[in-house]
Amino acid sequence: MSDREFIPTRVAILTVSDSRSLAEDKSGDTLVNRLESAGHILAARDIIPDERADISAQLRTWCDDPEIDVVISTGGTGLTGRDVTVEAHRDIYEKEIEAFGTLFTMVSIKKIGTSAVQSRATGGVCNGTYLFALPGSPGACKDGWDEILQHQLDYRHVPCNFVEIFPRLTESERRK
Repeated sequence: MSDREFIPTRVAILTVSDSRSLAEDKSGDTLVNRLESAGHILAARDIIPDERADISAQLRTWCDDPEIDVVISTGGTGLTGRDVTVEAHRDIYEKEIEAFGTLFTMVSIKKIGTSAVQSRATGGVCNGTYLFALPGSPGACKDGWDEILQHQLDYRHVPCNFVEIFPRLTESERRK
């Protein structure tokens, strides 16, 4: 950590599930508890079914909202026919953060061994907003937050972090 002051980010949590309600959303609760404990702000939260167009639409709506800096989704990253969250994320990415999925896999291997190959975590940027898709288990959400996102969403983390480059995410738009 550096001597910089903490800068809270405004985070939206999207649970993708055909069967869960907010009352049963342990993965969403895990993320909310962790981000708020770290000092970040819960900007929005929703649950929607595994429908690619609906997921993409919700992600885009939140990316167009200037009061949301980061969107984290949970669920729908597996290999079954209904798992379309990764594709929905990629539908709106302007840039993909390939290393996020790689790093998530590395973290997962330590916890679940070769089963990590089935976790298609992804990250990207759209309209100056960071997006991350995590698997739908509370354990995967803990791992994604504790091992990656809590550090990269902390301005004090050195040598670099996602927060310090927020102003530059849309610099190509300013040039037009």
